Amino acid sequence: MKFARLATRAGMLGIAACFLFGMSAAARAQQAFPGKPITIVVPFSPGGGNDILARVIAPKMGQILGTTVIVDNKPGAGGNLGTDYVAHAAPDGHTVVIASSQVTMNPFLGMKVPFKIESDFEPVGLIASVPIMLVANNEQPFKTLKEFIQYSKANPGKLSYSSPGNGTPQHLAGEVYAKLGKTELLHVPYRGTGPSIGDLIGGQVQISFATYASAAQHVQSGKLRALGIAGQRRSALMPDLPTFAEAGLAGYDAELWYSLLAPAKTPKAVVDKLNAALVSALKSPEVMKQLAQQGFETRTSTPAELKAYIGKELARWERVITDNNIKIAL
Repeated sequence: MKFARLATRAGMLGIAACFLFGMSAAARAQQAFPGKPITIVVPFSPGGGNDILARVIAPKMGQILGTTVIVDNKPGAGGNLGTDYVAHAAPDGHTVVIASSQVTMNPFLGMKVPFKIESDFEPVGLIASVPIMLVANNEQPFKTLKEFIQYSKANPGKLSYSSPGNGTPQHLAGEVYAKLGKTELLHVPYRGTGPSIGDLIGGQVQISFATYASAAQHVQSGKLRALGIAGQRRSALMPDLPTFAEAGLAGYDAELWYSLLAPAKTPKAVVDKLNAALVSALKSPEVMKQLAQQGFETRTSTPAELKAYIGKELARWERVITDNNIKIAL
């Protein structure tokens, strides 16, 4: 009996020791982090949305965390190259990636994605979103979103639209519209946003599903005509633009969002510290002002909220892409 009580006591002491060790390990991880410069990997070339966001938040996060934050562009394979690099990086919080909503679309488009976004990463937090809006050159006969919808349905295959490349959210926005609108659009892919918008202004294509950041200046100068927002709600950046639902096409949503991800198995204490620094940076007046000037709407979340959001986006895009039999030629 005495032996049993001693064994029970020893077991309880062992459990307590393990608990305390776990707590001290988490505390040590948080206290030691960051132990060296942090690298934010941008899986695209300089100049795009991921890159702009990284370069705006990096200095502020570095200031908050007391270290240098480096931006490293690793473009290739539609963003998969740089993202996969981070998936295989040391899970210590010193290498993270800015991932856009494209990571929740790619798995269902026939691409070879070398990682699983839901299991190979630890979500850190949302960063921002940018509206995708339908813009047209000034030679087109339609002046409003309703007129465009009517025209595109009456003239299937006669309208061409530009995008920064095959498989991009802007490309997919056009594919989804064509399916939901029961019409046909001719996709013309370019190598980057600049040429895509340049040829739209020049009249080589008629329309484009473009980010606010890439098209707003040309709308404001009168070179392009903005018709509508490809999202579920109007944008605070252009509040007068209607959504497609308001124009009669329910269920159309192609908002582009960005998030920060760390490799899977990064300690929770480190992820929480990164999240706190990210949220603090995004709420600072100077960062908010810079992002607004670039056409972004800041968004924040907890790691758990981002994880749930990614799960919902994966389910949504799988349904949309599968139900509409959307195939991307890469």
